[in-house]
Amino acid sequence: MRVGRNIARRIGPYVVAASMGFAAALMPRAALGDEGGVSFWLPGLYGSLAATPVGPGWFYESFYYHWNGNAGADVARAREFQIGRLNPTLTVDASARLHAGIDIYWVQPGYAFQTPVLGAQAAVSMGTFVGQARASLSGTVTASLPPFTVTRSDSISDSVFGNGDLYPVATLKWHNGVNNFMIYGTGDIPVGQYSSTRLANLGIGHGAVDGGFGYTYFDEKLGHEFSAVAGFTYNLINTHTDYQNGVDFHLDWGASQFVTKQLQLGLVGYLYQQVTPDGGSGDHVGPFESRVIGVGPQIGYIIPLGKVDGLGDLQAYLNLKAYGEFDAQNRASGYDVWFTFAVSQAIPTPSTSTKPMYRK
Repeated sequence: MRVGRNIARRIGPYVVAASMGFAAALMPRAALGDEGGVSFWLPGLYGSLAATPVGPGWFYESFYYHWNGNAGADVARAREFQIGRLNPTLTVDASARLHAGIDIYWVQPGYAFQTPVLGAQAAVSMGTFVGQARASLSGTVTASLPPFTVTRSDSISDSVFGNGDLYPVATLKWHNGVNNFMIYGTGDIPVGQYSSTRLANLGIGHGAVDGGFGYTYFDEKLGHEFSAVAGFTYNLINTHTDYQNGVDFHLDWGASQFVTKQLQLGLVGYLYQQVTPDGGSGDHVGPFESRVIGVGPQIGYIIPLGKVDGLGDLQAYLNLKAYGEFDAQNRASGYDVWFTFAVSQAIPTPSTSTKPMYRK
């Protein structure tokens, strides 16, 4: 398994479906978490081997992402307030439901530095995406301002195609035997397709900063692997709506077994939990704290590419993973599928030394 581990270590961060590099994380969805059910962090962004270093030099990671899900009256009501369909001075009771979906293609080029920083491998990258978001809302809304009561049926649908926000990412990764550690920082630069009056958006309309810690255990002899990345998101106020999302906690994990030198099988999962309430003068729905859990299978495959003129010794990584979501609160839930393709520099395999490339 030594060769398998050496190869696996080189593509570590890519086993995630796209490290935001954490990338962040990040991609907004048509109806998930916080204001109107939309959060900055994309649960599942990190996965197996997330904290392992890569070969120094340029790298590229990308993924296709599909999500489809539904939300109940809580999210539907919040979205109607957000897009201006409901008067915030009224008492509102909604029996509506929201259905949403998104298909995007994420790209994230980056560079890993040769010279260690604080004994760790430093890397920077920039992520963004293009895609399409769809959303539809239907049901009955009852609004009252005593002594008057008005009931109406709503049926709204919307879709948007275009670009998402920008997500700069920086990581530090330490390797020592079977233990690998990472700290990351990322954020949101709100330049994507966004309108506060749209039901579906690709941007989130506000800035955000996110940071956290990751750990990967990898036994080179047995091929056992486990990774977990946890972080917090602080959201800036949305100046279009005067709404500020609360602080969000997220945990992504992956566990796998290398059954051959190139083939990896395992499980992935995530927990997303908002830990402080939403606020701002534009918040008409209260704390609206969000939660969702996801779990599912994964399969990965490593492809040695050999030496490429002008680019060096390269390798590719393919990964397919899927999550089923449950225990959602103030957030849509459904299923999501990721297909990852990444290319990085290969780390030269030591011929005699077993010392780690990076030390704490």
